[in-house]
Amino acid sequence: MAINTILRRSASALTPVAARLLGGQRNLSHHCGGALFSAVNHSQKLISNSSFLVPALSRYSFSASSALKRPTSDESLLRVIESEIQCSEESFEEGDDIPEGFPFKLEDNLGQQTVSLTREYQGETIHVEVEPSSLVTGEEDDDDDANDDSEQDNQTSLPMVVRVSKTGGPCLEFGVTAYADEIVIDSLSVKDPEMTEDQLPYEGPRFDELDENLQKAFHKYLEIRGIKPSVTNFLHEYMVNKDHREYTNWLKNLKKFVEA
Repeated sequence: MAINTILRRSASALTPVAARLLGGQRNLSHHCGGALFSAVNHSQKLISNSSFLVPALSRYSFSASSALKRPTSDESLLRVIESEIQCSEESFEEGDDIPEGFPFKLEDNLGQQTVSLTREYQGETIHVEVEPSSLVTGEEDDDDDANDDSEQDNQTSLPMVVRVSKTGGPCLEFGVTAYADEIVIDSLSVKDPEMTEDQLPYEGPRFDELDENLQKAFHKYLEIRGIKPSVTNFLHEYMVNKDHREYTNWLKNLKKFVEA
């Protein structure tokens, strides 16, 4: 009887303690065990997915190394370009020394097709834009009756635009084609700097329709200002060399692109 009473008291005394312990365990499970449980689950997922993760990394590494490897076709192209650069540099002969007494200041920028010439003459500014020379001659005509015009077409030609201007006024603009032994004026116009783009100025008649004496006078006009055979013949040679330099530089730019 007494023993039963002691056991009941002990049990009743332990009940709140057990409840507190269980409650504390539940709180621990909520605050710490939940995070731990999530971490464990995450680790388990990583472990369970490891068989898929490793092959994925392997595939990525393989793709990256494949992307860095240059295709065989590019290597072949590079060899051809390098060979062409070497051939071009070996066949090039320098000959761009400006002759003594050359009346113009020459400006040549690598990568541009044209060359600019400028000079001052008795209060005038003469600006010449030299375009690429026509380096390929026409086909030879076996006909004995071929006229002089066809012979001229078979020569190399050098197109130029010549502008003669004075301060604050209009300028004369000549379209010129220089041959080995002749300078031809193709066009002549008066350019007014105050003329707006939406206005259509009168361009004048065709140059070859002008009076013959007037044509000769304008040829002399340009000759005095430096447009003469001694200048244009040098420019012929200069533009041939420039074309060669530009081609070589173009090849080098191609090489840089393919190598990048």
